[in-house]
Amino acid sequence: MSTAVEPRTDAVRARGPRTVRVASGPDGDRGVVLVWRRRPLVVCVLALVVVLVTALVTITVGELGIPLSELPAVVAGQGTRIQHWVLYTTRLPRLLVGAGAGAALAVSGAMFQSVTRNPLGSPDVIGLGAGAAAGAAAAGLVWPGVVPVPVGAVLGAFVATAAVWFGSGSGFSRPQRLVVVGIAVGAMALAFVQLALARASREDAMVIAQWLNGSLAARTWADVRLIVAALVVLLPLALLLTRPLQVVEMGDEAATSVGVRTDRTRTRAVLVAVLLTAAAVSVCGPVAFVALTAPQIARRLTRSSGPGMVAAACTGAALLVVADLVAQHAIPSQQLPVGVVTAGLGGVYLVFLLVREFRRSAV
Repeated sequence: MSTAVEPRTDAVRARGPRTVRVASGPDGDRGVVLVWRRRPLVVCVLALVVVLVTALVTITVGELGIPLSELPAVVAGQGTRIQHWVLYTTRLPRLLVGAGAGAALAVSGAMFQSVTRNPLGSPDVIGLGAGAAAGAAAAGLVWPGVVPVPVGAVLGAFVATAAVWFGSGSGFSRPQRLVVVGIAVGAMALAFVQLALARASREDAMVIAQWLNGSLAARTWADVRLIVAALVVLLPLALLLTRPLQVVEMGDEAATSVGVRTDRTRTRAVLVAVLLTAAAVSVCGPVAFVALTAPQIARRLTRSSGPGMVAAACTGAALLVVADLVAQHAIPSQQLPVGVVTAGLGGVYLVFLLVREFRRSAV
């Protein structure tokens, strides 16, 4: 059951949200009503178009690329054995893992930024990425064979989150303290990574270092199933938390006055965000800055006041697959880890955010 205030002018009505009645309730009640806005929908569609175009370019270009005119026949099972191998063993799993991991990281970043009420409050900044890297280094170099490297990364992310929780002294209820403690935890985790790399053999260090940079090379369908399962389970939970997080962003007093339990909302949001980050890290490594930049780009494009989970997911998927395409073809006859490209782009965007915040504070 819902009520709405009608806009007073036609101009306001044109810019306002649109509603779609899904089911009518008893006695003429409005029942279930979906509310949507045109601008976020357009942004999501455009982001998905970017993903599709990038996928076609990735499949068709390069030394073993499948010509676009032959692609429908290969999909239908009429191509050569090499073409099937290229499509279904190398390039398609890589694309799907990139899109899924980008969406997971972006939604995680949107939730963290909403919880901390800080545009810099992403998993990269508060230590999750560094914690995952430390877990991977521990599993691959310090105690090899105990657990697989991806599992070690997941455990490292949870340990980093627990350290931030206890280190802040108040859980996730103090956003400013959360970011400061997260930076400290991230610094200690990176110090552990450097120590592990310094003590390892050259061959082992090179393998782990490539994974730590974030890479989509040699992805398999097992990786695809893992990230898809994580999104199917966790993305609906993130969507259910969208409205409470919008209220929490207004402040604890305002949220409490309308019946939102801020501590419980933050804890649930952080748990979902950590699981999304852990799933992404387990399939592609700690890819930097996607969780920071994608939600901010989505918010600016949609002009949304809330987390905007769907728009962030679409933007993150587009960002990571485009970055991976650049990583594959930026240097002839050499592929870069995708994390190198996202770190470069994210660093530029981080400078933009810092300059923008400095100008705001100086006014």
